[in-house]
Amino acid sequence: MTTRDRYGLPATLAGTNHLGKQLAAKRRAAAKGIAAEENGEIPAAQKQPKSELISSKKAVFVRCSALQWCKANGWEPFNFQRETWAHIAEGKSGLVHASTGSGKTYAVWLGLLNAFAKHPAAPSLKVIWLTPMRALATDTTKALARAAEEMGTGWRVEARTGDTDAAQKTRQTKALPDALVTTPESLCLLLARPDAFEILSGLRAVVVDEWHELLGNKRGVQTQLALAHLRNISPKIVVWGVSATLGNLEQAKQVLLGAHGAGELVSGLEPKTLIIDTLLPASIERLPWAGHIGLKMLPEVIREIESCASTLIFTNVRSASEIWYQAILNARPDWAGLIGVHHGSLSKEVRTFVEDGIKSGALKAVVCTSSLDLGVDFLPVERVLQIGSPKGIARLLQRAGRSGHAPGRPSRITIVPTQAIELIEAAAARTAAHAKRIEARTPPHAPLDVLVQHMVTLGLGAGFVPDALLEEVRTTHAYADLSRAAFDWCLQFASDGGALAAYPDYHKLVRGDEGSYRVQNPQIARRHRMSIGTIVSDGAMEVKWQSGGRLGTIEESFIARLKVGDVFSFAGQVLELVRVRDMAASVKKSKRKTGIVPQWGGGRMPLSTELAEATLAILGDMAQGKDASPEARAIRPLIDVQLKRSALPTPHCLLMECITSDEGAHFYCYPFAGRLAHIGLAALVGWRASEHDPTTFSISANDYGFELHSAAPFDWEKLIANGLFDPRGVHDDIVSALNATELAKRRFREIARVAGLIFQGFPGAPHSTKQLQVSSALLFEVFQNHDPDNQLLQQAREESLRQELDLERIREALQRMHTLPRIITTPARFTPFSFPLMAERLRDTVSTESLSQRLQKLAAALEKDAG
Repeated sequence: MTTRDRYGLPATLAGTNHLGKQLAAKRRAAAKGIAAEENGEIPAAQKQPKSELISSKKAVFVRCSALQWCKANGWEPFNFQRETWAHIAEGKSGLVHASTGSGKTYAVWLGLLNAFAKHPAAPSLKVIWLTPMRALATDTTKALARAAEEMGTGWRVEARTGDTDAAQKTRQTKALPDALVTTPESLCLLLARPDAFEILSGLRAVVVDEWHELLGNKRGVQTQLALAHLRNISPKIVVWGVSATLGNLEQAKQVLLGAHGAGELVSGLEPKTLIIDTLLPASIERLPWAGHIGLKMLPEVIREIESCASTLIFTNVRSASEIWYQAILNARPDWAGLIGVHHGSLSKEVRTFVEDGIKSGALKAVVCTSSLDLGVDFLPVERVLQIGSPKGIARLLQRAGRSGHAPGRPSRITIVPTQAIELIEAAAARTAAHAKRIEARTPPHAPLDVLVQHMVTLGLGAGFVPDALLEEVRTTHAYADLSRAAFDWCLQFASDGGALAAYPDYHKLVRGDEGSYRVQNPQIARRHRMSIGTIVSDGAMEVKWQSGGRLGTIEESFIARLKVGDVFSFAGQVLELVRVRDMAASVKKSKRKTGIVPQWGGGRMPLSTELAEATLAILGDMAQGKDASPEARAIRPLIDVQLKRSALPTPHCLLMECITSDEGAHFYCYPFAGRLAHIGLAALVGWRASEHDPTTFSISANDYGFELHSAAPFDWEKLIANGLFDPRGVHDDIVSALNATELAKRRFREIARVAGLIFQGFPGAPHSTKQLQVSSALLFEVFQNHDPDNQLLQQAREESLRQELDLERIREALQRMHTLPRIITTPARFTPFSFPLMAERLRDTVSTESLSQRLQKLAAALEKDAG
């Protein structure tokens, strides 16, 4: 079978910018009218003239249809691509959902060229192609430009992102291309231009690539608002989403199209060979713990890398990618220059160098994070390794698609367990993936901080009339039921800052005599343009060579713990800190081989509901002696220890363990609801228990369950009988159990930055994290004391429970805990399931080195006891 790239083109032609001899011959034939559409191959509405000569200043183009172009490239379009072309030709909008590397991009792009590039037209912006990542823009632009050129459209295709140089942006300010590949943030900057209506009035289509990455977050809401405004400017535009690995397709389409949701859903899940296996360890620890990251598997990982020409090694967190890169390089120093590291905190130059190395086949392996999850075309990649559990089916499938990234090529991903119980997760992930049990992405509902930002953005441009904007905003899925009162509050807040009315900096929108609202203060306008977007991260400090050159960014809190001369690992280098000045850390290469590794916030991914259910199902089978998978057979010794000392959690019963040790009493519960929900559940259960018998609990949680540690034991059976797991009143009890105000403060910091209440500083002079924290805390106190009905405060409280603790999943878990049959065991020793939770709790009070020694000592004693 012919090897093809991600766009469905033969690999021999992929990446070329000119026509091969065969294609040139076919186009010459097309120019003479020889090539013709085959009867019935595409709808009549899609058919175009057999050929058409188009003159331009640079070249003579031979116009051909999408079908002719595909055939000239030796490619037969898939049915879903033809279907998409037909829908676009009829002026319909929709969503294309297909597996990674199946040709989704050309399904939409060639349809747009067929429909909108039929005749020569004056240069103007006709298509906006939205991508969630700047890294995708370059690849996407090249692919779109190649097809546009070879089909003879004469269209100019360019990118405009934060990485676009100033000269090109200046050219685009004077004359935008026919098709623009950009990000949601850069699109909003276009909407903020005074001439937005003029430059966007000729727009014919908007494509949202990788829609699954935007759907469940505020960037997706920002995109919805931008699309609604674009429809207002150019009412006839068609909107298409391009997506993979989605579980809630119909909802995803409705969110994309809003009130215009009667679009088409095109499924392109062509049969594709998917191989999911597990790298089995030589031996299984019967008492595993989380935290060590599986480096015992290093020899096996190196053997797998050796066996392939090109491998991507995914980790779930950036710190793990740095650790694994250094470990591989130390084990195989002869691979220096043949392996790389890639994650979002590295500089554009470093990331581009690594990406080019993968594409060209110059790199044998790259250790990476989600920064390479999305659709950059890495055709040479043969194999994907996933370090640790992927924690979700969608993530597993997305990463698997990085190998065999073309139609007809198999995709293979191998899971490398970092601790023994992850073997069960690996088997469960394979089962759920083959059954296509993919997670849904839940879209946010009416975040007012995003709406406030959108109002100011429009105020920078032509301005807006409130009644018209409210009507426009309500066409989005996110704000379909937005009340007039909430809209008016946002407008008033953007105009005077509420309790901050005494400060002119918060008077952003000014009402004109004609009733429209605009931004009139140039300083406010400049600050807002630099703050557009909903991506909020902790304060980052630039890392650069002492001699010049940028490596990337590290969270400020990490650098603050270092002193001059300390050594740390970053960007695949062992670095020595030279000095810290003006939010930048200057470094030089260290002669040492290892250094401490930065820890970035937001690293831990919770186990998804789908993967948790699949894991429990396998445990249920193993409780009955059924070891159907290689992973189950490998982990049987550990399961036997668990069964000997206690029992197994299954889909049909809730397991709890009560253990007494020299440290006190330990209560373990295993709802399998994910780490975030377990933190909230532990706090809730502990608070309810202490209401009956006042005490202090220490808490730990992981993806499988939680621990409550106290000095004295509790009668848990009696507490459960008295309603300990009652799902009623869970919201109020959670608020009482936790420091809800502190949670809301942390969430408010992000909301305040999105809503424009906090300015992060100008380039080269950013504000420190401490400054931002102090500013947001002061604002929180001001609103709480002087404006208690502030809608952003309420949003912070709701988001803190929903996103920090996953309140809905807590409710669902509590309902199951309340109704499921329960098993309470009293093991004499720690069990394989309780041991990781005990280790998690000790981690907060014991140094890393001491923790490792202590756990190894405990494990050795327990192993001896187990025989």
